Amino acid sequence: MKKILIVGAGFSGAVIARELADTNQYQITVIEERGHIAGNCYTERDAETNIMEHVYGPHIFNTSNEKVWNYIQKFGEFIPSINRVKAVTEKGVFSIPINLLTINQFFNKNFNPREATDFITSKGDHTIIEAKNFEEQALKLIGTELYENFFKGYTIKQWGCDPKELPASILNRLPIRFNYDDNYYNSKFQGIPRNGYTEVVSNLLNHENIKVILNTKYTKAKNSGFDHVFYAGPLDAYFNFSLGKLAYRSIYFEKEVFDGEDYQGNPVINYCSESVPYTRIHEHKHFTPWEKHEKSIYFKEYSKETEDSDIPYYPKRLAADKELLRSYRHLAENENNITFIGRLGTYRYMDMHHVIDEALTISEDFIKTGDATSFYKFLNSES
Repeated sequence: MKKILIVGAGFSGAVIARELADTNQYQITVIEERGHIAGNCYTERDAETNIMEHVYGPHIFNTSNEKVWNYIQKFGEFIPSINRVKAVTEKGVFSIPINLLTINQFFNKNFNPREATDFITSKGDHTIIEAKNFEEQALKLIGTELYENFFKGYTIKQWGCDPKELPASILNRLPIRFNYDDNYYNSKFQGIPRNGYTEVVSNLLNHENIKVILNTKYTKAKNSGFDHVFYAGPLDAYFNFSLGKLAYRSIYFEKEVFDGEDYQGNPVINYCSESVPYTRIHEHKHFTPWEKHEKSIYFKEYSKETEDSDIPYYPKRLAADKELLRSYRHLAENENNITFIGRLGTYRYMDMHHVIDEALTISEDFIKTGDATSFYKFLNSES
């Protein structure tokens, strides 16, 4: 049997480990720097309240990819869950994404969908022909009032830079709806595992051909004795930051126990104003409404630049980062018997369903061909 080393026990590494293990052609060792599996999706029971806690921030699984949905349900029971986010602004509390109710409440109107569409179109800045950045895209689409109340301050806090420095494409993840649909996602399938994500990843890794070693930091010396390595760590760290560091935003949380049944009445509330230092508050018991708890826990979430001791969350992918990324990808192409995977290994923003789908594709290609040539061609075809 060929020996495979997988660096990282999140969804990327766990799915690839399972797919290769099921062939009975590979012996897989998974090493993980942290003391637990499941990466940033890690969940555990809070010691005081017994609430299922999303330790690194909330994760609502959502996808329109039926293949991915059917696959992940083999490893855990997913309970349907709709994420209905609220936003605190200078003008009050509203539903987001911005929808017909948001528009009517914000502007004190009684529009139908067509009237609202015409009204918001009239608010847009039509002098902007082609938006060059996030701010221009927002002003072009929704105008000054909605942009400054819902997006500007939040974006500055989240990304730590002027919205003019961010690509216009970021706004594509924040749809504007002209109906009363307040579901945060457009995905066909949405849910949360009944017993948390850690159980799902544990079930993925539960195979006689897989060995998991925690609290183990990766070094290139560990490649010795393995036929192939799948690396889900930071791409620049693999090369000892020899070309410079790729920029990430990190987040941290202030956790509080609330001596009552309900702290804020909703799973997630965004705080859009710069005058509030945190970006949002998560109340974890609302992610498992099928459970009953006498107390509650909530997280205040803060965003910051990633330092050496921080966990990298969101690739910034500004112009300088993309240029540096191209150089690192060139180095990666010239490495032998290693595939860089996942959000950190490829320096891309990826949701759970994207990670799983890509891991399935990489596994299939590797089982067939023994390399990842097509995967690198795909990466280099991206803008």
